[in-house]
Amino acid sequence: MRNESVDTFDVGNLTVRIEYDEDRESPREWDNLGTMVCWHRNYNLGDGVRNGKRTQEYGSPEDFNPDEHTICLPLYLYDHSGITMRTGPFSCPWDSGQVGWIYIDRAKILHEYGRKKLSKALIARVTGYLEQEVKTYDEYLTGQVYGFVVEDSNGEHLNSCWGFYGLDYCKSEGKQSAERILSRLRWG
Repeated sequence: MRNESVDTFDVGNLTVRIEYDEDRESPREWDNLGTMVCWHRNYNLGDGVRNGKRTQEYGSPEDFNPDEHTICLPLYLYDHSGITMRTGPFSCPWDSGQVGWIYIDRAKILHEYGRKKLSKALIARVTGYLEQEVKTYDEYLTGQVYGFVVEDSNGEHLNSCWGFYGLDYCKSEGKQSAERILSRLRWG
């Protein structure tokens, strides 16, 4: 059974279908730079969740006290007909609020980047990376994870790939896959 196509486009005589990835994996299961701690009465969010159970070391927001050398960004959740997350507050005070933090301490930054001290440029770089981790997690929470299927003019499956976080990224990869297939077909 096929998923409903999100988008379909042609590359030469091939068709690329973009579909939702129904088996998407939480990006918080990956090897991330930051650690995401969250507290919410209705959702198990962020890191420290295994098999739907909370395992993080901080039982409450009061237990989380980072030192001055920790880069720490707030996490806000908007909960209305689905949930979405970002590092800045939402305009609706009734259905949104801060639910946690994403952070990295000085020692991990220096280790990961092979540095002996923090510079303003490195802090800015790491902050941007943490914001991107939250964006990717939001794509997971909002179901913006996709896959593509490349088919010939007879509807025969030629290639597919899944697990793309963000529609534009998936479309770009699907197009490139179709172009590689066309190139192989032309040159035998």
